[in-house]
Amino acid sequence: MRTIPIPVDVSKLQITCVKAAKPRLVSKETGEIKRDKDGNTMYELTLLFEDEFNRMELVKVSVTPEPQINAGEEVVPVGLVGFVWEQGGRWGIAYRAQAFIPAGSPRTGADL
Repeated sequence: MRTIPIPVDVSKLQITCVKAAKPRLVSKETGEIKRDKDGNTMYELTLLFEDEFNRMELVKVSVTPEPQINAGEEVVPVGLVGFVWEQGGRWGIAYRAQAFIPAGSPRTGADL
C-alpha cells in the first residue's frame, strides 16, 4: 500500500501538549527506537486537539528532531500530515509534523 501524506489544516484547532516528547519505538518487546530515512531518532508527542465545537481528541504526532515542548504548553504543528496505515486487518492514521511552534507565535498562515 502506497502512503500518500494528507495535509492537516490546524488553523481552527487549539492544540495542547499533554505528554512531552519521547523516542518512538519500533517494538516494545525489543526496545528498538524508530528512525527516519536519514537515521535520526523519531520522537512522539501526545497532543490534545480541540475544535471550535469543544470536541477533543488525543493524538500522537511524530517529529524529528526532539522538540523542546513541555506538557501543558499550547502549540501549533508546522507541516502536519497524516498517513493512512493498515496492518493485520487493522488500520488508522499516523501523524507527523516538521516542527512545533508556541501558540500565538507571530507566524503567518502560509508557514503552517
